[in-house]
Amino acid sequence: MSVLEVVHYGNPILKKKCNTVIDFSELSNFIDDMFDTMYEEEGIGLAANQVGVDMNLFVIDISHTDDNESPRVFINGQIISYEGECVFSEGCLSIPKVSLDVTRPEKIIFKYQDIYEKWHEEEFEGLLARAIQHEMDHLNGVLIIDLVSEMQRASVSQEVKKIKKNSELKLKQQSIARGFVL
Repeated sequence: MSVLEVVHYGNPILKKKCNTVIDFSELSNFIDDMFDTMYEEEGIGLAANQVGVDMNLFVIDISHTDDNESPRVFINGQIISYEGECVFSEGCLSIPKVSLDVTRPEKIIFKYQDIYEKWHEEEFEGLLARAIQHEMDHLNGVLIIDLVSEMQRASVSQEVKKIKKNSELKLKQQSIARGFVL
């Protein structure tokens, strides 16, 4: 198991709708690495595209806030329905040190596959529902910065510009190292 590199705002994979997982045979080690990365970064959720992988898969662990919850893996998920509304301050591993008040549904019905390819449909609420929605947004190319008012965006614009600039510089350096120029 190893810790993967989390990509930051400005990396194009974060704005892309991720591909459906078809081959489940090699997922186990990758999922372990995703959990290791999420714990190392002190997050509660992590989407595959946040570590540069284009697939509809994310992991969540809110067990530190809810003894009834254990770490979860969600593959090829889709929100079937939702109800209610609540505002909560959210952070994002791909936009470090930025927190924004995001409005989301309180309760969702979510359909997904597990690592054994079995389909599930469950109702979620509270922090787990919020985390699922946050990670699904990632897999659909949506970030928390896209979900807030212009005023909220403006309040963090300097931090976000710096993150984007560093991310784009890193991509350029990686491209040059591989012999490509962007």
